[in-house]
Amino acid sequence: MSDTFLTTRWSIVASAGRQRAGEPPPADVRAALSELCAAYWPPLYAFARRLGSPPADAADLVQDFFARLLEKGDLADADPQRGRFRAWLLTAFRHHASNVRDKARAQRRGGGKAPLPLDTADAESHYGPQLADPRTPEAEFERRWALLVLDRALAALATEQERAGKAREMEALRPFLVAGEEGAPYAQIATTLGRSEGAVKVAVHRLRRRYGELLREEVAGTLADPREVEEEIAALMAALALR
Repeated sequence: MSDTFLTTRWSIVASAGRQRAGEPPPADVRAALSELCAAYWPPLYAFARRLGSPPADAADLVQDFFARLLEKGDLADADPQRGRFRAWLLTAFRHHASNVRDKARAQRRGGGKAPLPLDTADAESHYGPQLADPRTPEAEFERRWALLVLDRALAALATEQERAGKAREMEALRPFLVAGEEGAPYAQIATTLGRSEGAVKVAVHRLRRRYGELLREEVAGTLADPREVEEEIAALMAALALR
C-alpha cells in the first residue's frame, strides 16, 4: 500500500496520542500530529467558517485546536472501537470551539503557539462560495471530508501512475475519474497518446478500478472494522449529494 495513506491510519493517531500533557513531545509524536493536521484541517476550517467565523479566526481556531491536541495529549482519547475518526475529530473540535467562545480570550487565538501551515487563501477559494447555501456546519464538514478522501485517493493514484512512467496518460484520463469534469473524446485522446481508441477505453476502466481500490484503502484507514467500508463510502457519497 502507498505511503500516501499513512496519515489516515489509526496507528498514526495512536502514535500522536502518546503525548503526555506538560511534557515536550518526542519527534515522532510531533511528526504524527503534523501529518494529521496537514491531512484533516480543511473540513474543520469549513466547519468553523460555516459557524460564522471570519477566515482569519477560523484558521486560528483550527491551529489552536491542533496545538492543544499536542499539548494536552487529547488524542489518547481517540479510540477506533468507539467510532469513526472523523466523528471523534468533529466532536473534539466542536467542544474546543465552544470552550474558546465561552472563555472569550482577550489574546488572539493561537497566540504564543507555533503556527501550523494552513493555506487559508486556497481554502477560501474552495469554501467561500459555498457559504451562501443552506448546509449546516455539520453537513459542510461531512462534504469537505468526503472531498478530502476522494482527493487523497486520486493523489495516490496519480503518484502510482507517475512512478510507473504513465503521468502523461493519467493527466489525459483524469477527467474520466472526477465527477463534474468533462474529458476530451476518446478518439482525440487516442491520437494525443498515440494509442488506439480501444486501448484508451481499457486504460480508463483500469484507472477507475484502481481508484476505487485506493478509495477503499483510504476509507478503511479511518475505521476499526473493515466491514464498514462500503457503509462509510455510501455516507460520504451522500454527503457530496446534499444541496
